[in-house]
Amino acid sequence: MAEKVFDRETLLDLTVNIIPLGILLFFIVAFAVFAPWGTDPLISGLQFAIVIVTAILLTVLTYYSGKAISTAENEMEAREAAADAESDTE
Repeated sequence: MAEKVFDRETLLDLTVNIIPLGILLFFIVAFAVFAPWGTDPLISGLQFAIVIVTAILLTVLTYYSGKAISTAENEMEAREAAADAESDTE
């Protein structure tokens, strides 16, 4: 069976990035549906570019920080298991 990429604890750690990502996605959809400042191609293009690039960068940052957190947790669990095994043999 395939192991999950991120466990529940890692996802809880990543919530600080997931919530702003949801807010950015909301604004992308909101600005696509409703144009509060008109439909000037330059202004709308810049607006979408800023929000979309920020969302993409935040997604990449969230993924790599999740991998780092998951790796650190696995290494910590392996060290604890090795220390427990060592203390049991003494």
